[in-house]
Amino acid sequence: MVRISYASNLEWLEAFDPSKRLLPTHIYLQVKRTFDLTLVILTMPFWLLLMGIIALLIIVTSPGAPAVFVQQRTGKGGRRFAMYKFRSMVPNAEELKKTYAHLNELQWPDFKITNDPRITRVGKFLRKTSLDELPQLLNVIKGDMSLVGPRPTSFGADTYKLWHTERLDVIPGITGLWQIVGRASLEFDDRLRLDIAYVERRSLWFDINILIRTVAAVFKQKGAH
Repeated sequence: MVRISYASNLEWLEAFDPSKRLLPTHIYLQVKRTFDLTLVILTMPFWLLLMGIIALLIIVTSPGAPAVFVQQRTGKGGRRFAMYKFRSMVPNAEELKKTYAHLNELQWPDFKITNDPRITRVGKFLRKTSLDELPQLLNVIKGDMSLVGPRPTSFGADTYKLWHTERLDVIPGITGLWQIVGRASLEFDDRLRLDIAYVERRSLWFDINILIRTVAAVFKQKGAH
């Protein structure tokens, strides 16, 4: 089992012993899919209305590109899929990425700039509240993603080290362990250790715990991107 530091308010992971799972893996996966679809469909009237309002705000305040953009991400087994996300940056953000490459605070191919000048005013609010991830509920319906799992990377599996590939054994999620740690500055290897810790401990009760802690982290503005 992967060893991770419990200094980041992760002592609660000790309660999830992989040897004490109640459901066999194949049953858990069926229940998890049913749980995802049930929760997403029951809340659909609310999040569809919210998506419409957010899309209108983006179009009005930052014209020149669609409100929702599609980005290729790496999913289970290294398969690439189209992930949906609200646009939180100016229309030419990808072109400007080269201009601001010298400000990158993480190890490439990760890219992060504190107070990124490409982010719009509405985009700052969306990122702070994690509402920019809302369109990924459509990915959950399609089966590309789950509510909980490792975040899908924008770079392909061919850039992974061998030990990184364990995270590809499961369907990626909208939220996961490193999102609730509240540290957007974690390097890829550190995030991988948390992803693998999730893979090794995954269970329905663990997923529910992560969802609850994600909501708490968003309200405390600790959400990571």
